[in-house]
Amino acid sequence: MWKLNCHSHCQGSLDKIKAILPMILSLSVSQYMIILFLLFLVQFAVACACLAVNKAQQEKLATAGWKKADNKLRHQVQIYFNCCGFIDATLGKEDVSGLGHPACDELKCCENSEAGCCKRGGTNSTSTVSCPCHTACWSIINEYMDQALKISGGIGLFFSFTEIIGVWLAFRFRNLKDPRANPSAFL
Repeated sequence: MWKLNCHSHCQGSLDKIKAILPMILSLSVSQYMIILFLLFLVQFAVACACLAVNKAQQEKLATAGWKKADNKLRHQVQIYFNCCGFIDATLGKEDVSGLGHPACDELKCCENSEAGCCKRGGTNSTSTVSCPCHTACWSIINEYMDQALKISGGIGLFFSFTEIIGVWLAFRFRNLKDPRANPSAFL
């Protein structure tokens, strides 16, 4: 039964490839150049957008992401980056601004601490002991985000210019005859 289902599925995939292949092969060089040029435009625009994002826009994006994330994801971020809270460790998870965070109890900075940020369900405002975790998640995420945007933008620019060189080469050599061909043969 499984072999029959796998065979039907594989056969269906091959049928789709056989149906699409003639369409791809029927593209002339000029259509190929148009597709490559459109791909260049999209990739160039995305690369420029990645490089143009400034610190304030990055913070706005990260803040919106933190506000939409549930406490489980916020907790995972805190453990992964070894940080407490997005901007302020004193905000509890029920904070009305949406920038609150779950307890930082599993972090190294909270070992043997009685601070409210280190207790499950507590905040720093209910404790007389100040939070020992001084690193906010935004300061760490900011470095990673900035680096990732610069790398993505640089790689995108490199490959977009590689594509434009491909368009130029296709345009330049599109009607070139093969020098090894018989000149009296019908082309």
